[in-house]
Amino acid sequence: MVKEFISQLPPDKLSPFAKHPYQVREDAAMDELVESVRTYGILSPLLARPKGEGYELVSGHRRRLAAQKLGLPTVPVLVREMTDDEAVILMVDSNLQRENLLPSEKSFAYKMKLEAMKHQGMTCGQVGHKSRDAVSNDDSGRTIQRYIRLTNLVPPLLQMVDDGRIALSPAVELSYLTRDEQAELWDLIGQEDATPSLSQSLRMKQLSREAKLTPEVLYAILTEEKPNQKEQIRIKTESLRKYFPRNYSAQQMEREIIKLLEARYRAKDRGER
Repeated sequence: MVKEFISQLPPDKLSPFAKHPYQVREDAAMDELVESVRTYGILSPLLARPKGEGYELVSGHRRRLAAQKLGLPTVPVLVREMTDDEAVILMVDSNLQRENLLPSEKSFAYKMKLEAMKHQGMTCGQVGHKSRDAVSNDDSGRTIQRYIRLTNLVPPLLQMVDDGRIALSPAVELSYLTRDEQAELWDLIGQEDATPSLSQSLRMKQLSREAKLTPEVLYAILTEEKPNQKEQIRIKTESLRKYFPRNYSAQQMEREIIKLLEARYRAKDRGER
């Protein structure tokens, strides 16, 4: 029988979940949560488990931060005894329904949950489709496998996926490159301000398997002119980041810039009439 109870605990006494894959971003959504907690309080208890002399937070990291920002002395917490694997599965499931999850968040969350399910004997083989299908109600087993592949990317390339500069499909193929090859690719991307297409990523993957992906070959592939890159104006994402919320993707920033330019054009057009 599961032992559990609800208690009022100081937020600072709740330690974050080990290797928590989700980012607690201080963005507009966090500002809204803070205002909601200020007005209505915390309506749903946080979930934690006993850990050592204190408690480990399983679900409710954003609510905990909101409470800390408001200086609340205590927060309602459902304390439940659970194993490491049970805690991982609950932690992942309680956050998967959140909107605007980053690819990196999904990739490590899916990996953690699948490994926990294996430990519990809940999967059918190491990476069988039935096993992966059971990880999420929203993504198929194949999609989950593709997200998990992203955990093999070096951090700078994975950040580019989160920023929307590299799409999921080419990112999956690049994950098969060795870490040294990925590091070399990252340097070239910075130098040339170019990212590989899906077809280029597939060629890089194949050449990597054949141990033929030298720095010179990487450069030759990356610097090929792509049809969809002709006559483009390139602005580095880093140059625009300070003007937008931190959780904005490259596509979201592009849409906002187009809106501003359209508004300026309309205002100018009205002024000339």
